[in-house]
Amino acid sequence: MAQIDRLLNAMISNRADALVLREDEAAFLMVGEQSKPVTKPLTGPQVVALLREIATPAATQQLDAKAPAKFRYDSTDGVFSVRAMLQGEKWNVNVVVDDNGEFQRRTGMFKAVDLPPEEAPTKPVSRKSVKMAAQNPSDAKKAMERLLRTLVSEGASDLHLRVTEPPILRKHGEMMRLDGEGKLENSELEALLYAIMPDRNRKEYDEHADSDFAYEITGVARFRANVLKDRKGIAAVFRVIPSTIVTADQLGVSREVQNLCYLTKGLVLVTGPTGSGKSTTLCALVDLVNRSRSDHVITIEDPIEFVHENKSCIITQRQVGVHTDSFKSALRAALREDPDIILVGELRDLETVAIAIETAETGHLVFGTLHTTTAASTIDRLIDQFPADRQEQVRTMLSESLKGVVSQVLCKKIGGGRVAAREILLVTPAVSNLIREGKTFQIPSIMQTSKRIGMITMNDTLLDLVETKQVEPKEAWMKSVDKTSFVNSLKAKGFDTSFADTDPLNAPAPSGGGAAGGGAAKPGMGGARK
Repeated sequence: MAQIDRLLNAMISNRADALVLREDEAAFLMVGEQSKPVTKPLTGPQVVALLREIATPAATQQLDAKAPAKFRYDSTDGVFSVRAMLQGEKWNVNVVVDDNGEFQRRTGMFKAVDLPPEEAPTKPVSRKSVKMAAQNPSDAKKAMERLLRTLVSEGASDLHLRVTEPPILRKHGEMMRLDGEGKLENSELEALLYAIMPDRNRKEYDEHADSDFAYEITGVARFRANVLKDRKGIAAVFRVIPSTIVTADQLGVSREVQNLCYLTKGLVLVTGPTGSGKSTTLCALVDLVNRSRSDHVITIEDPIEFVHENKSCIITQRQVGVHTDSFKSALRAALREDPDIILVGELRDLETVAIAIETAETGHLVFGTLHTTTAASTIDRLIDQFPADRQEQVRTMLSESLKGVVSQVLCKKIGGGRVAAREILLVTPAVSNLIREGKTFQIPSIMQTSKRIGMITMNDTLLDLVETKQVEPKEAWMKSVDKTSFVNSLKAKGFDTSFADTDPLNAPAPSGGGAAGGGAAKPGMGGARK
């Protein structure tokens, strides 16, 4: 008898919808919307050992390779569908009853398309409950939560809801339509979203045609939501915020970046495009502060994403639009609230940037985010927000207050999942002088010669990920900002770079003055970047 059989027996006895095994957490049963623990916390090896006893040979190989695994298990209590995957480097396993497809209508945890072809249930997923949801707010909430649970169980990052489209997941960076789910109608989608939107956000959406809010399903996850209106009607995007905070060590944040958390004053920025994991990295840094210091931390967010419980620190979390009118008003008020550390969710306007820099200068540690792709461009973006007659003063202030910039992107990992590539700038006296003198274009050179103290350029980080076989060369090349230099680095290391030959920006310049062969040279084909 396999050890997991007693848990499956408890699942049937309690009429539970699912059995969930998560590394470093107690295994629990999902009974309706309630979670019921049934074991002590399980380690990663214990979770894998429970699965290996019942897994198929193919699934066992996937588990050993730390790749997503899915299989059916026929026990004395019935037939079960099992799915296991790594989320944030930790095992997450869902087990549901497989009675020839009926389990999908009950829980929405899995879809037929994600099972191997030979195991796919033959019955389609019914949408009757979703259609009826438009008429009943209680049913609408359950239907919406079913979709959010599916988002989590699939290991996806985002759920997109659009009129005339079925629900769409973003998984490992790729869009994936949920098979078995029909196209959503405007009235139907409106009912689903209004069932979970706070009254304040309903009013905001009605007045401005978009609104941000957070939603939580206890025991599952929190979700950051944006509801908007497009040409077809109402629409929404939900981002998963894991209920368990990932530590800085688990995220692979370097020791030098972690040391920034022990500063008593200064400005630390985490930057990157939307969806690059900035919030997760900042959360890990705040968690490190919360565990290692005894201070007052104020976070200003829109909306509140990760929830921090008080540990060694006191954490005050304020949401723009709910607890304060704006980032700038909350940041100004924070100075009267005895803070040691302030996190500003987004430096989105000149006044907020100015107050953040002044706050960092006057004896507080300030964390913030920007949507920039490199450390040097982050500094330029901050300075360029100010009028020309103030920029020299801001350069001087920034040269003294800025302590570090972490710019990151997410890359698709070989074998599934994603990994963060980080560019790290630590402000030394040499970097401070370049900022003060307006020579930020020289900063990458300083970074390349300062690896021993923890600095690294994005290209060097991407190259390291390729060399350690975490990321494919083409994926790293696509994420690189300076592609020409990166291709040359790949060639020097002996990697195949044929994928870059079709890129117009990497094509060699035409010989003979650009008009050889009687044809005029095409703009942008000469290898130089604008």
